[in-house]
Amino acid sequence: MLSSLARAATRRPLTVMLLWVLFLLLGFGLGTGVFGRLSDNVPEVPGTESERAAQYLDRADPAGESITGVVEGVAVSSPALRNQVERAVADVRDIAGVAAMPDPYTTRGLRAEDGRALIVPVTLRGGLDDDAEERAVDAAADRIRQIDAPEVHVSGGPLLGEQLGERAQEDVKKAELISLPVVLALLLIVFGGLRAAALPLVIAVSGIAGAFLALFGFSQVTDISVYAIQVTTMLGLGLAVDYALLMLVRFREERRHTEDVVVAVHHTVAAAGRTVLFSGLTVAVSLTGLLVFPSVFLRSMGLAVAAVVVVDMLAAVTLLPALLTKFGAKIAPAKNRPEGEEGRFFARVARFAARRRLAVLAIAVPALLVLALPVTGMKIEIGDATQLPSSTEARQLYDTVDARFPPGTGVSPVTAVLKPGTGAATAERIRALSPTAQSRELPGGATVVELQPSGRVDGKEATGLVKKVREVRGDDPVQVTGSAARLVDFRGMLSERAPWAALTVLAGIFVLLFAFTGSVLIPLRTILTTLLSLGAALGVVVWVFQDGHLAGALGAQGLGALSLTAPPLIVAIAFGLAMDYELFILARMREARRATGDDQEAVVTGLRRSGRVVTCAALLLAVVFGAFMTGGFSPILQIGLGLTLAVLIDATVVRMLLVPATMTLLGRWAWWAPKPLRRVHRRFGLSEEAAPRPHATTSV
Repeated sequence: MLSSLARAATRRPLTVMLLWVLFLLLGFGLGTGVFGRLSDNVPEVPGTESERAAQYLDRADPAGESITGVVEGVAVSSPALRNQVERAVADVRDIAGVAAMPDPYTTRGLRAEDGRALIVPVTLRGGLDDDAEERAVDAAADRIRQIDAPEVHVSGGPLLGEQLGERAQEDVKKAELISLPVVLALLLIVFGGLRAAALPLVIAVSGIAGAFLALFGFSQVTDISVYAIQVTTMLGLGLAVDYALLMLVRFREERRHTEDVVVAVHHTVAAAGRTVLFSGLTVAVSLTGLLVFPSVFLRSMGLAVAAVVVVDMLAAVTLLPALLTKFGAKIAPAKNRPEGEEGRFFARVARFAARRRLAVLAIAVPALLVLALPVTGMKIEIGDATQLPSSTEARQLYDTVDARFPPGTGVSPVTAVLKPGTGAATAERIRALSPTAQSRELPGGATVVELQPSGRVDGKEATGLVKKVREVRGDDPVQVTGSAARLVDFRGMLSERAPWAALTVLAGIFVLLFAFTGSVLIPLRTILTTLLSLGAALGVVVWVFQDGHLAGALGAQGLGALSLTAPPLIVAIAFGLAMDYELFILARMREARRATGDDQEAVVTGLRRSGRVVTCAALLLAVVFGAFMTGGFSPILQIGLGLTLAVLIDATVVRMLLVPATMTLLGRWAWWAPKPLRRVHRRFGLSEEAAPRPHATTSV
């Protein structure tokens, strides 16, 4: 398969490049339409009680979504301000699609105790289509912002999703402007020439186009989270550079052995392309664990990110060979260095870890376990506007309400839907759970009881209220929904499905690594060492963002919990990325072992030849992830820090120390497999690769 791709790319390079140009135009043209289709409804899980109740309300409740305005900075008793607010209220009530807008001067709880702020809520009619809802929201928000006051902020409901989408687009642009020049500068240092350094960026741009196009495609059939833009773009950019770096370093090595560019390209695709293929598959398989969860958010993220990985992989084994065919003659071959000089540092590290293997294991493993300890106390929450930068309108609205109104003001209520047949005693017990409970009748005989929690929307009070309603309802037809109920159901879904997701991923990774190596012990060793680096990275994220240690240095704050989006994405993506470096190293160890038959020396040679590219790739990925952490959106900061740490820990402590230590400890048994499985590998394992070069000492 790989040789066929190489032949196609070298025979018709212009055709291949033209097809990719068309793909880029499609991605940056049609694909960017996804920015207008993003959703902030992360906790929704189809089939759960909270979602069924929400769907019932969508059909039966004449009131729909709502947005909220806040006016502050001047005495609200001012006749001039009151006149403006009353005129705005009258105008908004006349907007098509608006169901209700209470007068903040006569409605209890909408005027701040210090008399310097007003809450201006707007409720839309239920059953509006997307276009009608958007027109109503924009018209109402624009009219509220026309109130002449020092500070006027409007957010919430569908407007919040729109604001988050705009913020996501700004953050992506900012990250690209920061990361691409830095990556180019680092690639110039690595390759010493502009042509070779520019090619990975071409593949990276293809990855970004693939991210946009994949997300736009999925947005036609399912909701796409606002977090998806940053996550898929950062991963698409980082992996594209990784794969291109591996291919280019190998190409420069092959050019040392032949002046024929086409032959060098064929050898490159057959050897490094095989590693890229398996790497892409392992990352994609790692993300299939997200498909086990019924959450629309997790499934859409898994599919979208896997699609981006496939785009990067295809670009590396088709577009890059075509570019090398056309321009590879102008890329300098790798320099010849004296025997033993190439990769000398990494060889020394490998020999040290091999000689002191028990000491390395005794120090590194406990250290990683200590870093992972905070994971045992990890909490997840939906979060609120405190996750946003203070410059955003939604955050400013939140801060105003938090500072000027009593605790719990503006917090989404726990909503109990009492359907016909609910006993009067049950209804009374539910109302008694909150002293401020409010009831309203729906067409068809159902009753909605809204219970206002005293704390945050996803705090103990709110989630405890959900559980109490579900306890006291007995067998009556009562369903609970709202943000807190969705969080309770989301946590339950994670607890139920996480073991199956882990089993799916581990089984898939085991099969792929067996197909790559022909061993059953190497996959087990790889999984265990990868879990160590992953646990350590996630533990630091908990320590920083949940417990608040050093969070200020990242422009964030301790929130008492992680965003529910962060842990599953960090685990799925970081696990796949770790496989990248494992495969880079194993490919070289395998080549050295085939060439010499010496298991111990193959470990050293493998790290000698792969250490430089693994280090460079990890550094480049850290730059990309770090650039996305400049946006200030807490969930993305959490994901970015988790992935950065996972990559750096894995590329240093695990791959440079634990891999040679454990491989040396296992010796020839590292490559062992039972006879039946060896026959399976000979028949089905992908073994296409360039012929081994026993005297090569290059540093891929």
